Amino acid sequence: MSNGKHVSKEVVKRYVRDIKSADAWSMFKIMADFVKGFDELGELGPAVTVFGSARTKEDSKYYKMAVEFGKKLAAKKFNVLTGGGPGIMEAANRGAFEGGGVESIGLNIDLPFEQVQNPYTTKEETFDYFFSRKVMLVKYSLAYVIFPGGFGTLDELFEALTLVQTRKVEGVRIFLVGEEFYNPLIDFIEECLISHDMIDISDIKLITISDDLDYIVSEIEKSVNVQLTGLKKEGLANTKYYKTLSSFFNERKIKKGKDS
Repeated sequence: MSNGKHVSKEVVKRYVRDIKSADAWSMFKIMADFVKGFDELGELGPAVTVFGSARTKEDSKYYKMAVEFGKKLAAKKFNVLTGGGPGIMEAANRGAFEGGGVESIGLNIDLPFEQVQNPYTTKEETFDYFFSRKVMLVKYSLAYVIFPGGFGTLDELFEALTLVQTRKVEGVRIFLVGEEFYNPLIDFIEECLISHDMIDISDIKLITISDDLDYIVSEIEKSVNVQLTGLKKEGLANTKYYKTLSSFFNERKIKKGKDS
C-alpha cells in the first residue's frame, strides 16, 4: 500500500471482492448503512462537518487549529461531525469532546488500513461504503469546513462544491482552513477552471478560505436563518430536523436580544 503499512493479502482481496461484486446481498449492506445513519442523525440538530487528513500529527499546527475550532463550535452549541478517524478528524472531535455540551460524532469507514476510530466521540457509526458515509456527513450539516488533506479530503471538498453549485443543498457554507495549503488550489481554480470556462466566475464565491476560526463560526451562525428559509420553501417545515434547527435559531435570537 502507498502509505507503507503492511496489509495482509487476504484482507485486500476481501475488499476487492466487495467492491467488484455484483452480489445482490451488497444492497442489504448499502441499505443498512443508510438506515443506521438516518436513525442516528435524523434528530441531531445543528451540526458542522469537519473534513481533513487522517495523517495529520498531533504536533501539527493544523491539528491544533482543528482542536481549537471544535471547542469554538461546542461553545456555540454546534455539534461536530467528522469521519471518525485520526488526524484532523480526531482533533475536531477532541475539541468538541473537551468543550462539552454537544455531540462529538464520528462516522468511521471500514478500511483494510489507516482508519481507526478516534477516542473523542460521543456517538459513532462504522460504514461499509464511502458514498453512504459521505451522504451522512453532508446531509445533516450546516457547514462544511475542510482542513488540509489528501485525496479523500479533496474528494469531499469537490463533492460539497458540486452539491452547493447545483443547488442540491442551499445555504450551506464551505470553508477552507489553511490558507498557505489551499491558495495554490484556489489559483488553479481561477487560472484553469475559470479561464477555460469549466465553471462560472461566480462559482469561486462558493469557497471561503480563512484561518480566522472566530470568523468562520460567526459566518456559520449567520447562515442558519438562510437554511431554515430554504427548508421551509421546500416544504420541510414539519420535519424533525427543521423544528430542531428552528428551535436552536430562536433560542439564539432570544439570547442575543438579552445580551444586547
